[in-house]
Amino acid sequence: MLKDFAELVRKATDNPGKMSVVAIAGAGDKSVVDSGLKAREAGIAEPLFVGDYTVIRRILDEEGADIPDAMIVDAGGENPAQVAVDQVRESRADVLMKGMVDSKSFLGPLVKRENGLRGEGMMSHVALFEIPGYHKLFMTSDGGMILYPDLDTKVQIVNNAVKALHALGWDEPKLAAVCHVEEENPKIQVTVDGAELQRMNERGEITGCRIVGPISYDCAMSREIAEHKGYDCPYSGDFDGFILPDIVAGNILGKCLTVTAGAKMAGVVMGAKVPVILASRGSDADEKFNSIAMAALITRELGK
Repeated sequence: MLKDFAELVRKATDNPGKMSVVAIAGAGDKSVVDSGLKAREAGIAEPLFVGDYTVIRRILDEEGADIPDAMIVDAGGENPAQVAVDQVRESRADVLMKGMVDSKSFLGPLVKRENGLRGEGMMSHVALFEIPGYHKLFMTSDGGMILYPDLDTKVQIVNNAVKALHALGWDEPKLAAVCHVEEENPKIQVTVDGAELQRMNERGEITGCRIVGPISYDCAMSREIAEHKGYDCPYSGDFDGFILPDIVAGNILGKCLTVTAGAKMAGVVMGAKVPVILASRGSDADEKFNSIAMAALITRELGK
């Protein structure tokens, strides 16, 4: 269990081996450059800035950063995401990161089969939140990749999330298949999926975690509310993450936590052959930096 991002960063910094290299597609932006420089200074990862050389060099000079030209890859008018993918494919980088490029341009080269970065299953987004008032980092998935997952896809979302959480230090994360109610209703598919995820977990078909579902947000996050409603769950108030019904719920929840509740966020796409950072172009440097730390730690632990 990680209490907050400061603890995650400390764990990522405790790195006796070679640092991960992060290929940043579209690095011609101050917050993107700052996050890469901060990761390098902390000893977490080496940035590889991909994009317009002139723009990137100007930002670096303005920041007073002594960065050699070897750490800048000029895209030469090509899609910087494809150039960044090439760096990973040719083993010059270990992590792929979205900078100032739109999601469609970034994801296109990533999912293109001939580039060889797709894994065997689905790719899904694993987000971590440091939520004011909650006692540890909290995971949600999937709020960024898969539109309307069916049960089989949710199993892959769970497996990707568990793989990431294990790498980050959780032994057996407690996951809630969150819905709007706590009871299975055959007329409401998301509740059926939530109940089946729990049954699959109990049968040993999904391992490495504990899953409860369906369960409402309030019963998952508050033991007092669960007890008041007569809902018997030993993990209420202590869940490690949510498996969400669809991307709409995931996106709305993430923005509610960050915009309204003041939560901090980091995120990594799992399921590709390397961790992928899909930060929004509007994300600040801290979110990008925390995401680099998250990805670098996952890369290190999975490589052992």
